[in-house]
Amino acid sequence: MVHGFGPVHSPETAITVEDTRVTGHAKLRGLYAITDTKLIPRQHFIATVEAAVRGGAAMVQLREKDTPQEEVIRLGRELLAVTRRYGALLIINDHPSVAKAIGADGAHVGREDPPVHEARALLGPDAIIGASCYGDVTRAMAAEQEGADYVAFGTPFPSPTKTKRTDISLGIFREVKQQVKVSVFAIGGITIDNAPQVIDAGADGIAVVSGVFAAADVEAAAHGLAQLFA
Repeated sequence: MVHGFGPVHSPETAITVEDTRVTGHAKLRGLYAITDTKLIPRQHFIATVEAAVRGGAAMVQLREKDTPQEEVIRLGRELLAVTRRYGALLIINDHPSVAKAIGADGAHVGREDPPVHEARALLGPDAIIGASCYGDVTRAMAAEQEGADYVAFGTPFPSPTKTKRTDISLGIFREVKQQVKVSVFAIGGITIDNAPQVIDAGADGIAVVSGVFAAADVEAAAHGLAQLFA
């Protein structure tokens, strides 16, 4: 099943899904906005994330590390109504079971979370499953074999939200693209100024936190980054 977005955002926004089948899904690309509890005031959470999607974010990851599960589910369901309206995908960080409870489009897992094959078994063949690979190409290859739809590598640049960062060179994106067919996303310290470097290095998409949600104008920041894929 292809996860198409339909007419996303506006005619000017970047194409977010290529007509290329990868593990049964369309290939993912573009701006992937990741939420942050410290950057987004709770009372403005939904409106702020909506601004990012309106600006051109093709995917949103709900990242709530220390929030009670019941609140994450409630928040996720509210957010899902927004992403559905704009044709974007909603991915839940760390917890495939929470993604299932929300009815989200998928889940993103890291080394301390349930493995990709467990997430796939729980969420089914149509879900989008992403995996953090840090700087490990072998991990990306294993994630693809287990059924991941995309892999994320970071961090290429210093990041205020990734204090325990794995320092990677831009060359790793070319290397991993030779080894896997699924989408490869870059995460960590990405801004409008340095994003072209990771895209030129081969990244299919950019996962951005501060570069979107720390901006004075969230919609404009998202739009600028999304336009890099136009």
